[in-house]
Amino acid sequence: MAPAVPTTMDRPHFIGIGGAGMSGIAKILAQRGAQVAGSDAKESATAEALRALGATVHIGHAAEHLAADATCVVVSSAIRADNPELAAAAERGIPVVHRSDALARLMDGLRPIAVAGTHGKTTTTSMLAVSLDALDLDPSYAIGGDLNGPGTNALHGSGDIFVAEADESDRSFHKYAPEVAIVLNVELDHHANYASMDEIYESFETFVGRVRPGGTLVISADQAGARELTERVSGRHDIEIVTYGTAEDADVRVLKVTPRGLSSEVTILLNGKMLTFAVSVPGSHYAHNAVAALAAGVALGIPAHNLASALGKFTGVGRRLQLKGEAAGVQVIDSYAHHPTEMTADLEAIRGAAAGSRVLVVFQPHLFSRTQELGTEMGQSLTLADASVVLDIYPAREDPVPGITSALIIDAAEKAGADVRAEHDMTAIPDVVAGMARPGDLVLTMGAGDVTDLGPKILARLES
Repeated sequence: MAPAVPTTMDRPHFIGIGGAGMSGIAKILAQRGAQVAGSDAKESATAEALRALGATVHIGHAAEHLAADATCVVVSSAIRADNPELAAAAERGIPVVHRSDALARLMDGLRPIAVAGTHGKTTTTSMLAVSLDALDLDPSYAIGGDLNGPGTNALHGSGDIFVAEADESDRSFHKYAPEVAIVLNVELDHHANYASMDEIYESFETFVGRVRPGGTLVISADQAGARELTERVSGRHDIEIVTYGTAEDADVRVLKVTPRGLSSEVTILLNGKMLTFAVSVPGSHYAHNAVAALAAGVALGIPAHNLASALGKFTGVGRRLQLKGEAAGVQVIDSYAHHPTEMTADLEAIRGAAAGSRVLVVFQPHLFSRTQELGTEMGQSLTLADASVVLDIYPAREDPVPGITSALIIDAAEKAGADVRAEHDMTAIPDVVAGMARPGDLVLTMGAGDVTDLGPKILARLES
């Protein structure tokens, strides 16, 4: 039986309904019987998927899109105060609900697993959703990307487990009260909201403080920020802390990760027993994500060997080293990596999976604030590619910052010895790549913006 939809959310209106986080909540509410409506800036496959569930989706933002009988307006931190639908809600006295509060209410009465960390949240959440579903536990889930298997980012299931990606970028993960929390890593990011690592640690401490008494924190034993966080929360004795990684003191110890082409095999030591299982995406960082997922499932009482087998059903997430196709002997792969740590991890994974192949990167920086703080490190990451093309910064929710351009990344890359060039015209990229690539090469479109749209266009140009 589906949990009841709160009366204040039975006719919700979502501003920016096509976004990864917003659309997931909208889908679950629609599946639970709510009359969902909303607006987005442009048409998309997500908008069509929502309409297929019975939602009303308007394109563009206008006050008249807000229905007279709307019971609440759901927003994310990206919605600006001058949005006409938000202004209309204020005029009419319609309650405004933040996306995180809406998601927290969807978890009421269930057993939530919240997956947090600077990197790897979407993949780990997806691994859990797929493996739990493969074990016929029919979980609900809300993820920041589309699964390659079910092809969606959210689902209302009949089981009592709810798996959710917990976003630290705006501190919205403070709203959740999970039975099991995962912290994959803790690094400085989201510079518009966090001024220092101390602020980051304080935010993650608050998140861990929300774990239900008797619950479990699953946290990396390898990553420096995660180890520091473990020290900071070690005084909490009403939860179990389970560490995982290659460190000798890890509770779930990773003994070996073996590359198998565009997949890998991981061997762990858990409760004195060795366990080996397959991970269908390349790279040790994804293997470690799978181990975190397994540890979280074990914390819920699911046998480890069952989870290990079920994790093999995971076939990836959209934009996480997703193979878009092959043309003229060139494979095109899409990577969501936009932080230097992620860029390095994905490039190392591809190098390990396709030894001997040249790796060409089309990189689109994401956010002016991130580029200002981490542009040098981004450029240094590109030394792992054989050649790179760097696009202009994708602004997302930010206004331009004077003097902050992709040149910061290019200069750093050149100083580090990388073969890199700038390209200001995205429409030129298919021709640029066709002029660079030769049979046997791998092309990565990399970044969190609309660089993902280039994959099919590059493939079409290579075929021509």
